[in-house]
Amino acid sequence: MRSAYLLVSHGSRDPRPQVALKRLAWLLQGSRGEKRAEGAQGAQEAEGATISHKLQVSCLSQERKRASSHAPRTPHSTPLPNNSRLPTPDSRLPLIGTACLELSQKPLHQQIAEFSDRALSCGYQQVQIVPLFLLPGVHVMEDIPAEVEQARQALKVKVKLELRPHLGSHTGLARLLQQQLDRTQAEQTILLAHGSRRKGSEHPVEAIAQQISAVTAYWSVAPSLDARVQELVLAGWRRIAILPYFLFAGGITDAIAEVVGQLQQQFPAIEFCLMQPLGATQELADLIWDAIET
Repeated sequence: MRSAYLLVSHGSRDPRPQVALKRLAWLLQGSRGEKRAEGAQGAQEAEGATISHKLQVSCLSQERKRASSHAPRTPHSTPLPNNSRLPTPDSRLPLIGTACLELSQKPLHQQIAEFSDRALSCGYQQVQIVPLFLLPGVHVMEDIPAEVEQARQALKVKVKLELRPHLGSHTGLARLLQQQLDRTQAEQTILLAHGSRRKGSEHPVEAIAQQISAVTAYWSVAPSLDARVQELVLAGWRRIAILPYFLFAGGITDAIAEVVGQLQQQFPAIEFCLMQPLGATQELADLIWDAIET
């Protein structure tokens, strides 16, 4: 069954996360997406499940142009090539869209329904919904499933909706974080996540922190970044890396930078290294594909 993919993020009034989300969708439609789609198409053709060639090329061209138009170059992201190749009759690019849970002009269930209608018109029978959330909080466990169910009822049986596990459940995230840390000379690392009041939501963060030999702090719940830094300073650490466990730069990462600046003034003898969030990179896109395929 041919699948289209809808990436769901939290949503923000800051435009940067939306720009990064569009870039990530563009990366997913890149070389890795082509290979995956070609393989899937070949298997379907072997089973006799072909689609209209004219419809396929038309839909691919529209989606590639849409993704490219929303993928400006930004710092700390993989730049878009100047000679971005548009689909040809031999291309098999997957249909990938983006949606936001909050702060969007339309509720998520309506965004899902509209994308599903577009997918159906392009010959897709299934939409896989990929929550780009790092923690299993209320949004992942309650809000998104409710929105998907509402969209499913509106669509009836036209398109099959499959809700995938949230991004934070993928074991490969620790590897991406470790790659960042390998570029520093920090003696100790603080993995700073948003935090959630949902019981048990901190367990995945603690597990990742253990894998990368870090301690945890949270933006919205205890222990705070300030408290954790004071603990490490009292313990004698002098080079401290702070690794924000967030997808994209935005208002919260700006606020984190301000707090780190204040901590630097409070502890001038300490060397702080504030890392970047995960960002819209090819490595993250590859990890998302791996999550979809497993």
